[in-house]
Amino acid sequence: MERVNQSSSVSEFILLGLSSRPEDQKPLFILFLIIYLVTITGNLLIILAICSEPQLQTPMYFFLSFLSFIDICFSTTVVPRMLVNILLEKKTISYAGCLTQMYFMYALGNTDSCLLAVMAFDRYVAICDPFHYVSTMSRRVCILLVAFSYFFSNLHSLLHTLLLNLLTFCDSNVIHHFLCDINPLLKLSCSSTFVNDVAIKTEGLVVLVTPFLCIAFSYVRILITVLRIPSAAGKRKAFSTCGSHFTVVILFYGSIFYVYLKPLSSYTVGDRVATIVNTVLSSMLNPFIYSLRNKDMKRGLGKLISKRKSYRRKLQAAPS
Repeated sequence: MERVNQSSSVSEFILLGLSSRPEDQKPLFILFLIIYLVTITGNLLIILAICSEPQLQTPMYFFLSFLSFIDICFSTTVVPRMLVNILLEKKTISYAGCLTQMYFMYALGNTDSCLLAVMAFDRYVAICDPFHYVSTMSRRVCILLVAFSYFFSNLHSLLHTLLLNLLTFCDSNVIHHFLCDINPLLKLSCSSTFVNDVAIKTEGLVVLVTPFLCIAFSYVRILITVLRIPSAAGKRKAFSTCGSHFTVVILFYGSIFYVYLKPLSSYTVGDRVATIVNTVLSSMLNPFIYSLRNKDMKRGLGKLISKRKSYRRKLQAAPS
């Protein structure tokens, strides 16, 4: 009980946000509100289009629908709290609320990472071993891969949240960030963070890098296979099936590696920009990247919108 009381010496944290200037608050609120609404709408349309279109009932789109769902949850973990703090003069978050936000942020973020690896594996099987694709990527295998991604990521997040809960915060409660991230919190602790640092550099590094290595391996094999295709049309078709996913991978991992593959001592306020890309912008851009470069998704979204318009016309034409 003594340890719990020590860690609770700080009952709340102050999130400084993106800017302390009063004139910046309203434009920031409007900007991130629009981004959040676009994120929710775009990802929800992706899910509805996949669920309603029989041609999109394939493993690739099954994984994409879960990725869109995770992006909605991920953005909801970060942005609403940010919007509230922008409007308030006292930008605080409770100790429990801070740890809860960090837990879900890492659980959902790492689920995103694992799903991107699973989607890369799906493309690898489709291009490099097409004759066994149906048996390899069966419905049961797809569900197991999604379930593993979710539970594995939650165990990782739980470990680091529990280790953080053991620390003592007694000197300062000001977080130079717009969310509760592990590096700014470790810098605030007035107790030893040795165990946390070891966990981040070992388990955390493995969890972060392993999905990326799986993606890299898949794309190297895909590239070798595609270069062996004799026709230019075949090469274009193969690359087009991977282009959207590869763009999302670069956006996602580029910002993550910039922030988290750095020593704790070098963590600065400037890293907030990269965190915005990872936590806010990538979730908003994913639906556009997948739909604009994908003919099947465009067709599915078009049919979904047409059904919506047809249903609305029927309601208007119905006698009152």
